[in-house]
Amino acid sequence: MKKVSFFLIAVTILSCLSFKGKCQVPSFDYLNVKAPFDMPKIKTPNFSKCQKILITEFGAVQNDKQKTSKAIEQAINKANQIGGGIVIIPAGEWKTGKVHFKSNVNLHLEKGAILSFSGNPEDYLPAVHTTWEGMECYNYSPLIYAYQCKNIAITGQGEIKAEMDTWKKWFTRPKPHMESLKRLYNLSAKNIPVTDRQMVNDTANLRPQFVQFNRCENIVLEGISITNSPFWTIHPYLCKNMVIRNIKVYAHGHNNDGVDPEMTQNLLIENCTFDQGDDAIAIKSGRNQEGWRIKVPSKNIVIRNCNVKNGHQLLALGSELSGGIENVFMDNCNVVDGAKLNHLVFIKTNERMGGYVKNIHISNITSGKIDLGILGIETDVLYQWRTLVPTYERRLTPIQDIYLKNLKATNVKFISRILGQKELPIKNVSLKNVSADLVADKKNIHENIVNFME
Repeated sequence: MKKVSFFLIAVTILSCLSFKGKCQVPSFDYLNVKAPFDMPKIKTPNFSKCQKILITEFGAVQNDKQKTSKAIEQAINKANQIGGGIVIIPAGEWKTGKVHFKSNVNLHLEKGAILSFSGNPEDYLPAVHTTWEGMECYNYSPLIYAYQCKNIAITGQGEIKAEMDTWKKWFTRPKPHMESLKRLYNLSAKNIPVTDRQMVNDTANLRPQFVQFNRCENIVLEGISITNSPFWTIHPYLCKNMVIRNIKVYAHGHNNDGVDPEMTQNLLIENCTFDQGDDAIAIKSGRNQEGWRIKVPSKNIVIRNCNVKNGHQLLALGSELSGGIENVFMDNCNVVDGAKLNHLVFIKTNERMGGYVKNIHISNITSGKIDLGILGIETDVLYQWRTLVPTYERRLTPIQDIYLKNLKATNVKFISRILGQKELPIKNVSLKNVSADLVADKKNIHENIVNFME
């Protein structure tokens, strides 16, 4: 064991010498985050003393996708080899294909830098181990992809954007696409190995996520702007210890959620702006058998000081929640007047999901008009899956301990609509100082709930 350690140290030293620069592994920060539950310290990497590596030193050329893609890959490899480094994207627009992370790498976009991602699906092959709506598979690589990495970051004042010409054509869901979804659903339900769930073909057209951190630890995403996305915009999947701070997201395409933490723990989202075509923040934990198999809940998630300019919900939990969701705290967020929103908080599940939802705290939220209401909880949300595939195994979702305090909207249809199931009523929902200037329909619309307090 000692021989291996000395060998690795020697390799790192030689790499530093060959690079003719300083070599410093990232240090760590430990962030204390206040929450109404026991929130662990969040461990994140600090690259302030690490070597800066310009992509132009490896041949990056503006408007040359191939050269820039290769240069970014080589710069990431070098940063990883020397134990830690900051890969610099200088000012200007740089066209690229996929970007794959390695451990101990900070991708930094300088002010005025635009990293423009190709809309050609061929640039995101070969297929990688990823997910589609809560089911694991091999699909097109996310545009930015990190798999089993530690100590990684995307920072700066620059922008990443997706060229959308092809992905827009894939927004529609024709019959061949739906048949491919059915195939993946069945493969997942039968626990077929993920390596056998190959979804890159002429009919599936499963759009990739923009940024996916897959099975990663100690992550920072800070400062950048994100424009457009083929699918979910930021997708931390099976991750631990992450901070998302001071980012701006504009993505108005189909399924363009802002952040989708899935089976992810110890996460802080703060001071962000979301302008979305779907949910601003949607917390998930796997679909059906997949969530039951992996058995990792999303938990210890704090969201604070964020603004939403558009979206379906400010905060959604589900509908993919089969691994469970617990310990979520959202505080001091604002939905701008004129935003088109269905709910402030929407918990959604169905008879196939199982899992659970508990210990959810929402406070100090302001909003203009909402198309539906402040709180929605529904237990029969199936979307296209209702007729596409049968219920192979029925598992209901226990939902309890939901606390809302100091939420205000101007115009709503209802304050709360809570639709539980007779077999498993929703328990312990508290609304304190939750109001709207105008309630167009009934204030509270409830079925099968035990211990509702306001």
